[in-house]
Amino acid sequence: MRTALIGYGLGGSAFHAPFVHTTPGLELSAVVTGDPGRQAEVRARYPEAEILPSIDDVWAGDYDLAVVTTPNRFHHAHARSALEHGLHVVVDKPFSGTAAEARALVDFAAAQGLVVVPFHNRRWDGDFRTVQKLLADGALGDVHRFESRFERWRPAVKSTWKESGDPADLGSIVFDLGTHLVDQSIALFGPPVEVYAEIATLRAGAQADDDAFLSLTHRDGTRSHLHMGALVADLGPRFRVLGDKAAYVKCGMDPQEDLLKAGTTPGGDGWGEEPESAWGELRAGGESSPVRTEPGAYQLFYAGVAKAVLHGDAPPVDARDAVSGLEVIEAAAESARTRQVVVLA
Repeated sequence: MRTALIGYGLGGSAFHAPFVHTTPGLELSAVVTGDPGRQAEVRARYPEAEILPSIDDVWAGDYDLAVVTTPNRFHHAHARSALEHGLHVVVDKPFSGTAAEARALVDFAAAQGLVVVPFHNRRWDGDFRTVQKLLADGALGDVHRFESRFERWRPAVKSTWKESGDPADLGSIVFDLGTHLVDQSIALFGPPVEVYAEIATLRAGAQADDDAFLSLTHRDGTRSHLHMGALVADLGPRFRVLGDKAAYVKCGMDPQEDLLKAGTTPGGDGWGEEPESAWGELRAGGESSPVRTEPGAYQLFYAGVAKAVLHGDAPPVDARDAVSGLEVIEAAAESARTRQVVVLA
């Protein structure tokens, strides 16, 4: 599939282009960027890709798949335009600005017979895949609490759209890190029926929300406690999953992001593997045992996109999960504002 990558910031350069370039069935045919420095980077790394200065050049071209990785405020509009021009679409998170927009995007793609896939790549983090395996194996028993954290120590505010106070920029940490955490909890336990949230702006000079806690109660009674923050001087465990047989505790972050930022080509021998020193533990009372972390496998996302478009397989992420995720984010905003639990239908 001739693929046009729309945007070449960190998302486009690290998380999309390397996988489109290396996935069988996909071709990185064009990259949209008007930035001279980024254009030079594309020429050096992907000399076969055409550089397009404007998104309108994509609609005038001959492409099969568009990958939307522009700033958050443009995700919905650019994805909609791609579908209107007959292209299948991968949309970086957040999938849209509202649940209603996301629902309309899913319905429009279905009516056009096109595939639209949210880029929820964190489902292929090695530590998350390990949690999935432990749940499938019954190693934890019945899980009653799932604790998940994306925490950072970034006391200085940056002048970027991600930290903008304009609501249209979708700059809140809940739209950024929270989208991943909410999606992972939905992937494990299904959409929640209740949402409680505490959301704050803590750093001096910050305009966007930079600290949040979300409690999701799922239909089976499991609770997901999701923590995200930019002013966390002592990072908590990435995962702490509590069951009636054992708990799984894992610290540190999946290694794939750092590898991609360093320009490493994905998918080779040992890709996504963690050293034993980084493995999590299975704990019960005073006893513990190490649990080998499953290899991280972001490459499986785009392999799934290719199969969905070329062979009619189910997409690697159901777009309706992104709708559910945005419903949770909207409920969280309401809960934080009213200090009440919000019940979802």
